[in-house]
Amino acid sequence: MSNTLGEKVKVTVFGESHGPYVGAVLDGLSAGIKINDESIKDLLSKRRPQGKGETQRVEADNYQIVSGIFNGYTTGAPITVLIPNTNTHSSDYEKLKDIPRPSHADYVAREKYAGFSDYRGGGHFSGRVTAPLVALGAIVIDALEAKGIKIFVRIKECGGIEDFPLEKSSLFVLKDLNRTAFPTISREKGELMQKKIEETGKEGDSIGGVIEVCVIGNLFGLGEPWFSSVEGKLSEACFAIGGVKGIEFGEGFAFKEGKGSSLNDQYAYEEGEVRTLSNHNGGINGGIANGEPIVFRLAIKPTPSIYKKQTSVDLAKEENVDLNIEGRHDPAIIRRICPVIRAMTSFVIADLFEMKNGENSLRKL
Repeated sequence: MSNTLGEKVKVTVFGESHGPYVGAVLDGLSAGIKINDESIKDLLSKRRPQGKGETQRVEADNYQIVSGIFNGYTTGAPITVLIPNTNTHSSDYEKLKDIPRPSHADYVAREKYAGFSDYRGGGHFSGRVTAPLVALGAIVIDALEAKGIKIFVRIKECGGIEDFPLEKSSLFVLKDLNRTAFPTISREKGELMQKKIEETGKEGDSIGGVIEVCVIGNLFGLGEPWFSSVEGKLSEACFAIGGVKGIEFGEGFAFKEGKGSSLNDQYAYEEGEVRTLSNHNGGINGGIANGEPIVFRLAIKPTPSIYKKQTSVDLAKEENVDLNIEGRHDPAIIRRICPVIRAMTSFVIADLFEMKNGENSLRKL
């Protein structure tokens, strides 16, 4: 089982949805980075369910940092975060022990691990396991921002409702995204999306959408050609999250509809610096960051657990069955996945930063 991401800055995740703890270890991060508890609490709060239209499983997320921190700063040793699970209803899953839920990992986990995997709440495959990643991500995000690198994540589309487009010339609109619980550029569009999510939840169904990520700042030269490209590293990290089913960089699949004359990012000097006049390639050429904002989008699938009747199989009886899922589930994970994507992006950018600039290069001098 592979649970580690990164080469210089490595993150390892562990735990199960209904086990005593979920946790993660961050190794290779520069020594001397100040820990801000408020940053950690804020990012965790954005991942936590918030009222109507979201799961009733609300965890306090009282995290514990048990290694790698001394006198409020990173020591250079591995940083371990533990978060207890205190609001579990394991009995909700007993009847599903032999009946895999559609579009979940239940069946493949059971077969791959010979029936020994923890099936309660999805076990190690659960979105609950992302909580310690978010806690560690907050530390890395602060370290990157001290180096002038900022990561913005927004909900671009949900339920057929699209947020305003992001233009290269208007990146200032991103500044408030990380402060709000439902991050959209247009507040009106965000409210319509939330209404759609609530309506879908009342129907017992679920919806997905599109997340857009924009990374700006001191990025030039990050990444390597071929197998350590910026696109490859970000894709590996984002596809670790179960709800992510697609990714595109810059114009992505829209490239098939245009011509090089309109989609090439042409160069020009601006105030003595070489810049591109557009950013169709999402800030990456040849796998290497070209200094423009790194922009990519993620397709998020509808939450698999829905309250409508579905078909499955009873593996113990070897027969087809109707399935009615009970328990506490989100009709859309698109809001709660935003801080997770932001954290995962931070791990990749930090890893690439130290690959380029060397050990302890994220330390603020």
